Amino acid sequence: MDTYIEVTAKESGERIDALLARQEAISSRSAAAKLLEGGRVTVCGAAVRKNYRVSAGDTFTVALPEPAPVETEAQPIPLDVVYEDGDVIVVNKPRGMVVHPAPGHPDGTLVNALLAHCGDSLSGVGGALRPGIVHRIDKDTSGLIIAAKNDRAHESLSAQLKDRSLSRVYDAVCHGSFREDAGTVDAPIGRDPRNRQRMAVTEKNARPAVTHWEVLARYARHTYIRCRLETGRTHQIRVHMAHTGHPLLGDTVYGGRRDKGLESQCLHARGLKFVHPSTGERIELWTDLPGWFSEVLSKLGPEI
Repeated sequence: MDTYIEVTAKESGERIDALLARQEAISSRSAAAKLLEGGRVTVCGAAVRKNYRVSAGDTFTVALPEPAPVETEAQPIPLDVVYEDGDVIVVNKPRGMVVHPAPGHPDGTLVNALLAHCGDSLSGVGGALRPGIVHRIDKDTSGLIIAAKNDRAHESLSAQLKDRSLSRVYDAVCHGSFREDAGTVDAPIGRDPRNRQRMAVTEKNARPAVTHWEVLARYARHTYIRCRLETGRTHQIRVHMAHTGHPLLGDTVYGGRRDKGLESQCLHARGLKFVHPSTGERIELWTDLPGWFSEVLSKLGPEI
């Protein structure tokens, strides 16, 4: 399957392997190196080396290998299915569930549960470890996540992510009080140069990131907000809110503090809107706040 990457003026001068590693379908420097070494990355029909410096306007063709057969084990884990048809399935993921197998989490994931629920009806675009997975949410973030049941649906949903017509809405509780009732954080996100395990607002090897937010309720020392993602970078809301000086309640990674009684960041994927891959119908789905989130709100004191 071919994918195409057009270089922006901001990316001009960057090494091709670094540019490739930021693409969601590739996602690592080692995977980018394998593609380059195999001659799978071309510009104007010519294969490029990993030290090639890109120029604004370059358009690269990347021949991604065919997805490997799905080998992840199906496990009969209960799922809270919000919507399902022959093309897509939307699940309300519980807090604490990992989306797909990874080092340290070989099973018990959403993918293991989906394989048991859907059988062979999951797209292979995500590869052996991520069949059907179109986008991800953090292990300790609860809420709505969509998976594709066939390659055509997967490609349609991925295109909607890219052109930003697939909308994701999150509810969160932040430390402190926002001066405005609504706003937008437009700040690029990349690997934290001081800690490669974290993301950060940075200009170095970063990708554009935009989060729109609005205040739902104010408390003495916290604010309940709703965020709409215009882009989908790793840890985007957590990074952006910390950048504004209002880290998420319970976020020990970006908040730098442990909040008593909270096991993780207070973040829930509340809404999901997308165009159905087959019918073209606009689907809009919402889920209630989970009990743990409502309990957090009840302990913040009276609204002000």
